[in-house]
Amino acid sequence: MKHFLGHLSRLPSVLACIILFSASSVMAQSQKLPFIQQVKFKKDTLNIISFGAKGDGYALNTQSINKAIATSSQKGGGVVLIPSGLWLTGPLELKSNVNLHLKRDAILLFTDDFNQYKLVEGNWEGQPAWRNQSPISGTNLENIAITGAGVIDGNGGSWRMVKKDKLTESQWKKLTNSGGAVSEDGKTWYPSEKVVKGSKIKNAGVIEAGKTAADYQDIKDFLRPNLLVLTNCKKILLEGVTFQNSPAWNLHPLLCEDLTLRNLQVKNPWYAQNGDGVDIESCKNVLIEGSTFDVGDDGICIKSGRDEAGRKRGVPTENVIIRNNIVYHAHGGFVIGSEMSGGAKNIWVYDCSFIGTDIGLRFKTTRGRGGIVENIYINRINMIDIPGEAILFDMYYAAVDPVPLAGEKREAIKTVVVPVTEATPQFRNFYIKDIVANGAEKAIFFRGLPEMNIKDVHLENVTIQSKKGIEIIEASGVFLTNVNVITEDTNPIVHIQNGSNISINSLQYKNGSELLFNITGEKTKGVKVSRTDVSKAKKASIIGDEVIKSALEISK
Repeated sequence: MKHFLGHLSRLPSVLACIILFSASSVMAQSQKLPFIQQVKFKKDTLNIISFGAKGDGYALNTQSINKAIATSSQKGGGVVLIPSGLWLTGPLELKSNVNLHLKRDAILLFTDDFNQYKLVEGNWEGQPAWRNQSPISGTNLENIAITGAGVIDGNGGSWRMVKKDKLTESQWKKLTNSGGAVSEDGKTWYPSEKVVKGSKIKNAGVIEAGKTAADYQDIKDFLRPNLLVLTNCKKILLEGVTFQNSPAWNLHPLLCEDLTLRNLQVKNPWYAQNGDGVDIESCKNVLIEGSTFDVGDDGICIKSGRDEAGRKRGVPTENVIIRNNIVYHAHGGFVIGSEMSGGAKNIWVYDCSFIGTDIGLRFKTTRGRGGIVENIYINRINMIDIPGEAILFDMYYAAVDPVPLAGEKREAIKTVVVPVTEATPQFRNFYIKDIVANGAEKAIFFRGLPEMNIKDVHLENVTIQSKKGIEIIEASGVFLTNVNVITEDTNPIVHIQNGSNISINSLQYKNGSELLFNITGEKTKGVKVSRTDVSKAKKASIIGDEVIKSALEISK
């Protein structure tokens, strides 16, 4: 594909390979992985101690560390060393040609003094917004790195609101006794009254014409920063270090090119609201490998802007390799959306494990986003203990936790058809192969829009043990080949509602299941089942009165 860069022979550190999918995927069989340019630094090293830094956990080292970084860059670059110690600091600004290197027994701890973080024009969930300056940031830089084996801690507990339902009684009591404020209904703790006020404002912090930073001071504490934000940078390496305890998202590269994340530990408390691991937004040529994520929101996430602002930017995330990673707690293991208004394409995900993530493979959007997500190749994914869906496509994302809390009630989706416009999102051309999941609430879930179905999704060699089976709603061109669903609820194994051109080849399921196929929806047609032993089910199919009689065709 012409968008991909370089030749396979040029990839010593990014092993070139061709991912083979089913025979129906000629495109997937012939694609080369993208080439990601790597950083290179001078060996010159500056120790932050030489600039007056003190690793006693008390002295504020913002000025010393920033001076070391700036000096290194001015001299042509090199390494800025964070040696052994507990280094308290305010916001740090990276510079071109500098490798910030942390020794293994170094902790870079960001202060909980909010006055150290000025309000800056940034980006939040895909829209231009005022935010507190990120603990680590860089804009319009080239050839930058954070490496080593130390720990970078964002002191996020000082910033985040916490829901009572996500803590034990003793944890909740300790938190509320520490100060801050509790909501009127007693269900949420806030670090300050400014956070309470900000939480009540829709789109708080979004930049408005004629307003300055001064106009947002009364809600400043609510405008939590992401731990690391890199904007419009080229040739980036994050390697070896631990990023943890972020105020909001951990890692947020925006409009960057040639980005490598390797052997990272990315951690947040499981209850950390907006505590994503990494959000790759409108970036090109990206490699994420050998890393471990254990966070409070989505683990590895692809984004490209939100609604009109994202469409106006018009920069997709493309040419991405994600491999050999482990995701523990997260709302999703690998995620695209929901802010994908600029699109996402040409993404490979393979040889990854998801352990206890709310959802395994999670693709989410909603009306108003627009954007096209296409050419996604996923191979060799292992999952265990997934509380929600192992594989989920949902075009009705509603910005709520993927798994309802105890006692939480959610209203059913009311289906209406609206005109197709530039704000209509699209999911198409997904190739998913060799997936194993042991333990999930539901195996596979598709829910498209009636005016814009999910299109052309290929699943091959999939084995999932789950409570519920497969549900396909408003989808066209779904190809299931050698899919084995081992479910507790066998009534039905597969539910199709308003689906068309559905091919099911070699479906395997539990012997003695109550019902194999439940076919509903007046738009359902072209459901073809082959090489599947329907006699193992007590009843092969139930077809709704509104469905045309020829909608389901079963052949040997």
